[in-house]
Parts: sequence; C-alpha cells; structure tokens
Amino acid sequence: MKLSVVILNYNVRYFLELCLQSVEAALKGIPSEIIVIDNNSKDGSCAMVKTKFPFVTIIENNSNVGFSKANNQAVRVAKGEYVCILNPDTVVAEDTFESILNFADKQTNLGIIGCRLIDGSGEYLPECKRNIPRVNIAIKKIVGNSKGYYANHVKEFDTAKVEILVGAFMLLKRSLYNSLGGFDEDYFMYGEDIDLSFKSLKKGYDNYYFGETSVIHYKGESTQRNAVYLKRFYGAMQVFYKKHFKSNVLFDLGVFLGIKLMIWLKPLKQPQAKMTYEPVLISTNPDAKLVKKLKPKIITSMDEIDSNSELIFDASTLTFKSIIKQIQASKLKQCLFKIQPKQCSYILGSNSADSIGVVIQF
Repeated sequence: MKLSVVILNYNVRYFLELCLQSVEAALKGIPSEIIVIDNNSKDGSCAMVKTKFPFVTIIENNSNVGFSKANNQAVRVAKGEYVCILNPDTVVAEDTFESILNFADKQTNLGIIGCRLIDGSGEYLPECKRNIPRVNIAIKKIVGNSKGYYANHVKEFDTAKVEILVGAFMLLKRSLYNSLGGFDEDYFMYGEDIDLSFKSLKKGYDNYYFGETSVIHYKGESTQRNAVYLKRFYGAMQVFYKKHFKSNVLFDLGVFLGIKLMIWLKPLKQPQAKMTYEPVLISTNPDAKLVKKLKPKIITSMDEIDSNSELIFDASTLTFKSIIKQIQASKLKQCLFKIQPKQCSYILGSNSADSIGVVIQF
C-alpha cells in the first residue's frame, strides 16, 4: 500500500464530509487507505462516516485525547509506505497526492513534506512553511511581528527545503514517523508540528515545502492574537524549548509582557463594516432546494462573476481542483466562497483565516 491518509476529527461533521469527498477523489489510482480517528465528537460525525464512507477505517475514542496522541494512535494501525496527516477542515485537489508522492519518491533524504495552503477566502496561509522558532523569533511573533517566523525566503508557489511545516498537511514515510516517535504527546494543542519537523531536521533529514499544489484549510492559524491563542502558543513553546533548548528567562519575560500588551491592545481593533454579497451558484445542474432557499444567480462560466458575490461551487458538477483554482483567481474580486458537497443539502465555507466556519443547510 502506497499511502495512508490520517484525519483527526472533533465535532466538524460537515467539514469532514467535504474533506473525505475530496480525499476519495484524490486517491483514485493510488493503493491507499483513509483512517478517521474521532476524539469523542457529539455531532454525528462517526455515524456519517459509517453511512457515507463505509470503506474508511474509523477509530472512535471515548474522550478527547488531543492531537498528538490521536494521530499516533491512528498511525499505529496504518499500512501505507507513506502517511499523510490531514486536518478534517481541508479540501485537496484531485492530483494533490499524486504530485506530492511523485516528488517524494525522487528524494534521497526525505523528511517531511508540506504543501501550499489557502484559507476559505483564497488567501495564502504563511504558516505552511516556517523557520525554527528560536527565542527571539518567538517573542517577536507573540507581540505581532512575524518577521523571521515564516519562511518567506521561499516563494509560495516554489518547492524548496524549509525547516518547519504545519500539522494541517504533513506527508512522510511511515517508517520515518515511527523512528521519530511520532508526535510528542506532551503537547495537546499547538507545537506538535513544530516539534516533529524539528526532530526530522535533527536526524539529518530534509523537510520540503511543495508549492505546486494548493489545499484549502478553512480554519487556518488565527490572525487574531488574543490572550487564549497566546497562552496556548506560549505553553507549546515552553515545552519545545524544554525539550530541545535550554530554558530561557528572557523568553518567559518577553511572553508575559507580550500577552499583557496584546490584551491591552485588543479593544483598539475597529470592527469592519459589513458588506452585502449576491449569491451566485456555479453549476450545470442546480439543486432545487438550494435555489429555493438562497435564490442565487445561476451561472456556468466563471467569466460571468461580478465583484462582491458569494460564489457557491457545486462539487457534483465541478472538480475540487477547479474549485480551488477559481477561489484563488477570484479573491481579488472581494468575493466570498462556499462549496456544496456532492449530494448534500448544505453549503459550507469560511470568510477568512480567523473566522468560524459557516454551514448553511437547506
């Protein structure tokens, strides 16, 4: 078996269904398996997987054991030469796995591969390629200065060696995952991907950013540096430094002051004015219930799109690759984007990296 795709789910039933549809399409022709591990969701996720994706291996935990432990649990039963750790709120193109695996097979010292990620508005997510967060870089990031944190020396559509990748999409050989000890279970949220990437580097392997394919990640890293995020990031960095570097009093002081500063600055943020968007359905076979509820303008060509539209892509008549391509191409028109999964009575999406995903049922 060539590839095992591992998806950790927690209460994102509708996003998981869309993700699984895209993964299923992308695995055609590849000897593979999909493993969904669920951290005690209460939203019917497991029942949906069993009913709609009976070929998927599902592991049901009776508690939320965290990101690291759950992924390690799933990889232990995986059979693929490679494993891909994938978030449930992602959408992959039909050729994503094929193109990355072709690249991976040509490398002689392969560590971990990540790819280009965009949010639900089509904006590129810089956290998909990062530098090692040394003390001075981490402190700057906490106070809002990300210079040095992201690997901006590598352009977003290029393919090159980088240091740190993001856990929303990580592909590596299963043997390497196991030799690295998998994700460190001392982390619960944030930092696991930094730690695994760094362990790969310390073992002498090359990590790669692959910019030739794009994946939607609806809930990309929040750009709102609120106190909750900062404390979680701080906690993860404390674990990381304790394991790989000497403890640093300067870091502790810098983080403390940074959190206080960000809490003080947060009320200064001005709310953005709400805009009105016209719903536009791109489909050759419109869903009657959707049309009745949303009353969209129906088009078949992307050439007909106007600015300030809410574009609804019908995944029953469009490929995921074409949807991702059109989202990227239309972002400058100040549009919003939603996807109707195949044979589903709902649409979903998110309007930015820091907005909560939206599901509209009909």
